[in-house]
Amino acid sequence: MTWSWNYVWDSFPLIFEGMWITLGLTIGCFAFAMAFGFVWTFLRRIPWKPVQKVVGFVLEFIRSTPPLVQLFFLFYAWPMVPYVGVTLDPITCAVLGLGGHFSTYISEIYRSGIESVDKGQWEASTALNLSTRKKWTKIILPQAIPPTIPMLGNYLIIMFKEVPLTATIGVTGMLHAAETFGSQTFAYVEPLTLVAVFFLAMSYPSAVLIRKLEAKYNRRFDKKNPTGTNKMDKGVALNG
Repeated sequence: MTWSWNYVWDSFPLIFEGMWITLGLTIGCFAFAMAFGFVWTFLRRIPWKPVQKVVGFVLEFIRSTPPLVQLFFLFYAWPMVPYVGVTLDPITCAVLGLGGHFSTYISEIYRSGIESVDKGQWEASTALNLSTRKKWTKIILPQAIPPTIPMLGNYLIIMFKEVPLTATIGVTGMLHAAETFGSQTFAYVEPLTLVAVFFLAMSYPSAVLIRKLEAKYNRRFDKKNPTGTNKMDKGVALNG
């Protein structure tokens, strides 16, 4: 089958509409991942070994299983679980599945950011007899979060490229729109190529911006660290 520009123009409105769903879902999943990442971080800081071991096991289990399997479990299997199973719509499954999966990696980013705060800051907040809330909101987090911004940006881009997985459970994003158009016209090359162009047009500029932001923060924090070492080098790579 030869390339047809008519199929490109015909599929464009569907894919453009799906783009907004993909972008909105990316933001929703990432917001959930960032919020729940804090939960994992603070759970791991509970000074009780049994809790730390259970949380560590859950985190490793989530990281070690593919996000597609987790999406399928939430959408197809969870409603069949006795007593606690409920039917979830595709968007909810996507936010819980992808957001929960990425929250385990983001929690490690938060952890490395917290560990990068100078020990003297912790001691000073204790010496000033600050409450736990004030210690974290006024002293620790304002210093721990800025160095993590470039890595969080990288994970946002990765999540954007993982969101098409939700087409398998019925989320009508760009990939689902392309598949629907292809099933109706038997033309898959043009709509899928258009989807790839959309992803490239949004992902590449974002990646360039993140690299510039990362270089800026590296220069900023290297000036504060004359030894040249940086605890943020302990970032976690996304497996698979």
